[in-house]
Amino acid sequence: MSKGIVRIYYGEGHGKSTAALGTAIREASHGKSATVISFLKEKSEDSEELLKKLEPELKFFRFEKSEHSFDELAEEEKEKEIMNLKMGYNYSKKVITTGGCDLVVLDEVLGLVSQNIISEEEFLELAAAVPEDMVVICTGRQVPDSIKECADELYQVTLEK
Repeated sequence: MSKGIVRIYYGEGHGKSTAALGTAIREASHGKSATVISFLKEKSEDSEELLKKLEPELKFFRFEKSEHSFDELAEEEKEKEIMNLKMGYNYSKKVITTGGCDLVVLDEVLGLVSQNIISEEEFLELAAAVPEDMVVICTGRQVPDSIKECADELYQVTLEK
């Protein structure tokens, strides 16, 4: 059985999430189903409300309870959020392994690896489980070499000016 596509947008520049969300919206407008799962970002009610209007073609999930981004939290708060982030990651595994949609965006999932919330091995197992006819887009600032190797498409986003 052939594997689906794993696409990675990474780098220090802005636009990774925007590119991933734009792809999800485009796919939804063509009658495909898309799921977006956001990790490590502060809550943005305006954006979330807008994305919710695109259901059922585009489904949006954020499992964190805090209003702030993970980096802004005190260590004690981070420990609480790690459980929520892991729950979100487990949900993403379920969506991917069951073939629950055509496109999955795991926004800032690579940050889970950088923060040691999930291991590289866990990510690689998930990437290997992507079913045929599914595209999974992952974003983040840093990408370990092993994850770069597993990607079918790799896009580096950098700030030039």
